[in-house]
Amino acid sequence: MTLPTTHVSFPAGTVRGESAILAVHRLADGRPAVITAATPFHPLDHTWPDQPADHGSLTVDGVEHPVVDCLTGAVGPEGGEVLVGAGIPVRRGDEEWSWLVLHVLPESAADALADAVGKTAQLSVDAERRGLLSASHSGCHLLALALNAALAPRWRKDPGRADAFGNADFDSLAMASSVMDTEASTDTYRLGKSLRKKGFTAEATEEFPALADALPAITETVNAQLAAWVAADAQVRIEVPGPELTARRRWHCELPAGTAEIFCGGTHLHHLGELAELRTELTLSEDGSELVAVTRPKRA
Repeated sequence: MTLPTTHVSFPAGTVRGESAILAVHRLADGRPAVITAATPFHPLDHTWPDQPADHGSLTVDGVEHPVVDCLTGAVGPEGGEVLVGAGIPVRRGDEEWSWLVLHVLPESAADALADAVGKTAQLSVDAERRGLLSASHSGCHLLALALNAALAPRWRKDPGRADAFGNADFDSLAMASSVMDTEASTDTYRLGKSLRKKGFTAEATEEFPALADALPAITETVNAQLAAWVAADAQVRIEVPGPELTARRRWHCELPAGTAEIFCGGTHLHHLGELAELRTELTLSEDGSELVAVTRPKRA
């Protein structure tokens, strides 16, 4: 099977569209996965599965089917089988592969889709769920910038990577995992030997207390910065170099101190005034090896 890379419209915030059905792939569990030429749906990324998939509905021949999951699929350079999720042996964006959005329907829909190829599907994303996930994702990026600034004095030397505002990029250098849901983003940072070799100091010095003792003050500083950014109602946009699922998109936020930019494949708010509040809770593991930030947006 040879299929073109799916074109996506979710970076602009689109939640509806229609497109030709190119294939219906049967997943290992029996559920049908509909592949269209274009879609507003955001799929789970198989390489960095931080933002959950969009849900919604897909309508063919006037019959509406629930989209219960949305996955990333791929077909190799010589065509053949559609590989899905963890079964894809290369990183997303390999130019020799075709990259696909798979709209997963209940197994009960399989018979109705038996002759669906070539027909037009109406695609509708659950806008409420999308809005909640977008708020969590934008909050995650803002937390990263605020945390980088708050921890900047703890670097003994330049680690060689800075964020958009010139602060040492703790978020990128220490990141172990980042997961969003409809209520919050949870970022886990590893404070191991590798980070210390790069120059980060968690221990007490003449300049500041140990990270464990300073955490309440750091949390307060980060939350004050998040509140100021929300109050500024900064504009948010996604730079899109092309319509392909694999296009390397960039998140932009016009903050008072300047434009923040982060490479990102997810969905986001259009401006920070869509939030009434954004707060994080920082916790440090007992052995000091792991810092966790749970950042909760409250929509306006």
